[in-house]
Amino acid sequence: MSFEMIMIGIASLVAIGILLHHPSKTLGIPSLLIFMAVGLVFGNGEFDFVYDDLQLTSFIGGMALNVIVFVGGLNTSTNSIKLAWKEGGTLSSVGVLLTTLFFAVILYYLLDFNFLTCLLFAAVVSSTDAAAVFSILESKKLKLKENTATILEFESATNDPVALLMVILLTDILLSSSGVAPSVASISMLLAQQILFGALIGFVLGKLCVMALNHIKLEEYGLIPVFILACFIITVYGTEAVGGNVLVAVYIAGVIIGNQLLRGRNVNKHFYNSLAWLAQSLMFILIGLQISPQNLMDVFWISVIPALLLIFIARPLAVQLCYLPFVKASWKKRLFISSIGLKGATPIVFALIPATAGIEGSAEMVHMVFFVVLFSVLLQGGAIEPLAKKLGLVKDPK
Repeated sequence: MSFEMIMIGIASLVAIGILLHHPSKTLGIPSLLIFMAVGLVFGNGEFDFVYDDLQLTSFIGGMALNVIVFVGGLNTSTNSIKLAWKEGGTLSSVGVLLTTLFFAVILYYLLDFNFLTCLLFAAVVSSTDAAAVFSILESKKLKLKENTATILEFESATNDPVALLMVILLTDILLSSSGVAPSVASISMLLAQQILFGALIGFVLGKLCVMALNHIKLEEYGLIPVFILACFIITVYGTEAVGGNVLVAVYIAGVIIGNQLLRGRNVNKHFYNSLAWLAQSLMFILIGLQISPQNLMDVFWISVIPALLLIFIARPLAVQLCYLPFVKASWKKRLFISSIGLKGATPIVFALIPATAGIEGSAEMVHMVFFVVLFSVLLQGGAIEPLAKKLGLVKDPK
């Protein structure tokens, strides 16, 4: 198939997904499922087209995640971060580690995998997804008490580095013939390097971008988001070059630019919200194209119980333990946050890492992760509004 036909096909799929967005909201179906469904329908060979490129899907999925997290940073106020960083930071670090451990133990007794593979599977699905959280909270227009939405957004935007590091480390261990795990000291050093270098690059480049735009007053407002896009790309690849975590870098850069930019805020906001929608739709469509519907039913029944146990046991237990130091947090808030650990495209993108590396059983894992995401979006995504109302966490519109 020629490059021109590929581009026409992808653009057509994005257009179909966008046209289905309004009906999906009317029916209460999350839009991300619509885009993924479009990819599944058109990529299963029924139309003489089969897409199978793990490396391309992984690359585009990773870049789309960077865009989504960056836009999440642009839309996050520093006041919200001041309110949410303690609880959200605990959930995005300790919470991810505990969820991985608890779920790995559950998988070890349920599936015919060794414990390292169970740890890898658990790490893949341990983090909440920024794209899913931002899109569902925005579509529901929910304003929650006790800064609950802010904590969920902060957690989802900052928990990927820990999960990603675990996925990469476990993939490397499984690839090595020795299978010897690295020391705690080396893991700690690598995590510190990822977070510190990512934070430093994001802070410096975000500040430089804002200083340039605030002092050099561009007459054409349309050039402002273009300049910021160039700074975003420099941040992504500059962070990769020094060994930092890209997601941390782009989130911090986004927060700085979104809060300190003096001119062109509305133009910038509309441009990047549109770019985030494009990134999200393209990512979900490609993931839908990559997944083979014929192979999904083979793992459906062995995916149901793990997905439910992750939602109802591993995540709630980890969150409740994380909230032990926060004695002022109400039980309603704890219950809501422990129940809403939304998964989205991030786990599938993470699952593509061992699949691309050729880890044994990783292809099966990708399809199992698909069902974990599907159950999470349907159960947890659908429960956000009714559960918040039931617990009395929704603010009075007045």
